[in-house]
Amino acid sequence: MKFTVHENFDGQSLEDVLKTLHLPKKELHLLRMSKDIKINSEQKPLNTVIRQGDIVVLPAEEEKSQYKPSYRTCEVLYEDRYLALLFKPRGVKTHPNEMHETNTLLNHALYTLDVDYLEPVHRLDQETKGVILVAKHPYIKKMLDHMLAEREIKRVYIARVDTKRRLEPQTISAPIVKNPRERNKYHVSASHGKEAVTNIISSKVTNDYCEIELELETGRTHQIRVHLAHIGFPIIGDPLYGGSTLRDLQLFSYKMTFIHPILQKEINVSLDKDTL
Repeated sequence: MKFTVHENFDGQSLEDVLKTLHLPKKELHLLRMSKDIKINSEQKPLNTVIRQGDIVVLPAEEEKSQYKPSYRTCEVLYEDRYLALLFKPRGVKTHPNEMHETNTLLNHALYTLDVDYLEPVHRLDQETKGVILVAKHPYIKKMLDHMLAEREIKRVYIARVDTKRRLEPQTISAPIVKNPRERNKYHVSASHGKEAVTNIISSKVTNDYCEIELELETGRTHQIRVHLAHIGFPIIGDPLYGGSTLRDLQLFSYKMTFIHPILQKEINVSLDKDTL
């Protein structure tokens, strides 16, 4: 992985910078043993002090994603050499469950971005459309994984529910677990569920529905769908939790905001609400 040292890292050792970015201990150990770290084209050890503008090249084990390119394009909302934010259409899976599958967003993204390594940092349900974050290098994937776990990546969703009553801002904290009685479904279980927290930020009522903005603190499978059904407001078009006969889930990954680990700038990508 190649990067230019940002001013925020000036005067620190390369090792300390990578620790700050939460590169795991295993990778740090391999880099300590490596003789292939280069700073401004010179071989250097991991504990070298780096300066703003230095060009650092970190060796990594040869890693390629196992997905196959689909020879179909996808919509790229933001891209740099480290990561990308993509638009996932409704009805398209995030990634293959079987390696022979080629009609998923990751297959299309591999073809569009023309990279060897590409992995999703989070996932969207097949019927949810909107913004999704992918990493283009295994080191970046590990950094972003940590940021997601520590809630440093802000994910805002829009959901439409069948009511003319405005929902007040609130936090839904209700543990979620797979439903043992119904295949492919999850439910709230105080005794067996894993922590799941969804924040309702705001809502507005239209002639047809109530539109809610929500922010995820955790990322359990079907979390927003389960939580809204749990409080009595299933999402319009949800066949699993709302009894809909139409596959027209009105749930959208609307906006994502975070500080880029390498570029140290705010990345803020959102969709045009009028197109949802």
